Amino acid sequence: MLAFPHDFPLLFRKRRSLTRARAEQAGLAPVRIAMLGGPTTQELASWLELFLLDRGIKPVIYQSEYNKYFEDTVLDSSALVEFAPDLVYLHLTSVNLQVPNAANEEELEAAVRSRLDHFAAVWGAVWSALPCQIIMNTFETPALRPLGHLDASSFAGASHFVARLNRELVRAARINSRLLLHDAASLAATSGVAWHAPDRWYSYKIPTSPEADVVTGHSLASLIAAARGRSRKVLVLDLDNTMWGGVIGDDGPDKIVIGRETPRGEAYTAFQEYARRLKDRGVLLAVCSKNDDAMARRGFSHPDSVLRIGDFAAFVANWEPKHQNIEAIARQLNLGLDSFVFVDDNPAERHLVEAQLPMVAVPNVGDDVCRYPAIIDAARYFETISLSAEDAQRTALYAQNAEREALAQKFEDYDAYLASLGMVGEIDAFSPVYLDRITQLTNKTNQFNLTTRRYTKAEMEAVAADPEYITLYGRLTDVFGDNGLVSVVIGRRDDRTLHVDLWLMSCRVLKRGMEDAMLDALVLRARQAGVDRIVGYYIPTARNGMVAEHYSKLGFTQLTDDGPERTSWCLELAGEREYSPRNRHIRHANGGGGEKTGAGHT
Repeated sequence: MLAFPHDFPLLFRKRRSLTRARAEQAGLAPVRIAMLGGPTTQELASWLELFLLDRGIKPVIYQSEYNKYFEDTVLDSSALVEFAPDLVYLHLTSVNLQVPNAANEEELEAAVRSRLDHFAAVWGAVWSALPCQIIMNTFETPALRPLGHLDASSFAGASHFVARLNRELVRAARINSRLLLHDAASLAATSGVAWHAPDRWYSYKIPTSPEADVVTGHSLASLIAAARGRSRKVLVLDLDNTMWGGVIGDDGPDKIVIGRETPRGEAYTAFQEYARRLKDRGVLLAVCSKNDDAMARRGFSHPDSVLRIGDFAAFVANWEPKHQNIEAIARQLNLGLDSFVFVDDNPAERHLVEAQLPMVAVPNVGDDVCRYPAIIDAARYFETISLSAEDAQRTALYAQNAEREALAQKFEDYDAYLASLGMVGEIDAFSPVYLDRITQLTNKTNQFNLTTRRYTKAEMEAVAADPEYITLYGRLTDVFGDNGLVSVVIGRRDDRTLHVDLWLMSCRVLKRGMEDAMLDALVLRARQAGVDRIVGYYIPTARNGMVAEHYSKLGFTQLTDDGPERTSWCLELAGEREYSPRNRHIRHANGGGGEKTGAGHT
């Protein structure tokens, strides 16, 4: 991954060669982006391409002519429709706004409403022709404020108008999941680079500095990557001089620097608070430290420690090389190494992990803890497009998994272990109450995902309402707690054949028999719909090799082998061949097909 923080001179010098090198990677996920600009977009598009390639995504970018976004959507969208984008990005900045000379609140509100109606017309034109997501910038504070500080409060103030307009954009995004905001206003205020570039505006109709375009391309790529399920999930933390000041093994747990009594202690406390906020929104925390395990754990019993042992999904403290320990943590959490970010004050440890595990993000945080939160935050590793109730419970869910693993070790027979879990599954057709979680899970699951198809919430709503589709979600609970909504299947009817467009499952419930229960329910629903055969597809990616034999294991017969493109599999339901339910350990909460039945029945 490209180093962070940005080395601007290197990026300006090497952009083309860096782009070429990353474009040659295997397993890039394609995405089609329509970039509709107020300003000229070519330069920004080139940075977006580089940063998306760096995240394993190969973009095909369509660009409107300068300031033709309205014409290309509302007046004649034929070229846009022909391009068929996966998402549309509206690149607008404050220079595209005409600031009203409002004399009172009514005139200001009328101007805000007029501008919002203008944007709503663009959104509506796109959505009437295409089922895609729209990303739109918030507007940065204008470069010039002729009214001085009064500009922020006067009805005629430019910054006042922009702030009001941004507030309305936020309202619009809250009520429409197809609209995502790229917070360019915050980016301009916090990036630390000179943002406005009037000379480039007059010469090229680019209102931002070259550095600002790099920052925008990087930030936008992180948002698009999040929408495509490519955000990081785990923050791995060193301890000594990273989470607290001092070396706990030498100084003792009572002497580590943490708390609010000294500037340095306050900085470590602030970093722990930042890490806890990440954990509270669903990022998993892990410890990887060269330390004695018992001594390392005592650091989190310090009365001023913000984080406690229970906040970590994995804790490894020993004297083994850190890259090996991070690999062990990945196995324990059942997550790919490309989900990990490693933070350590020691440059030698960072270099080792970076060299041995290039898929792990290793930001150059330096050795000043005051800068750690800002560097991690600006890198946008953990970008998300939505939050669900299950995000807040993620650490607890992994802790429950650790308990399950410990229990499994006590059983010689795996079936006996599964039976001891007392699993109950809720399997049913898509319900409005679960559509946010279904969409989120669909767009972030990469490993147990047969086709890696992504859907917007609007597309999910359309599928759920279409009688030609059979949809299933699966929830799973057991004696250790509620695993939440963990599996999604979408089947599309074509006469008497059901094509499985999507089948995915959270890796948290691997080897629990959930896929058997889902298949039983799918077969039942398919038979009720008059389906004679179910055809499933496996489309290989760099991340979903674990399910290459999924359909084979479930008793499907291979139909075609298109090599690296895909394989097709069939399960016949008609004729003499009888389908035998596969599920043996999950009791159905709802019968899996609308009937109350016990384990092993559909």
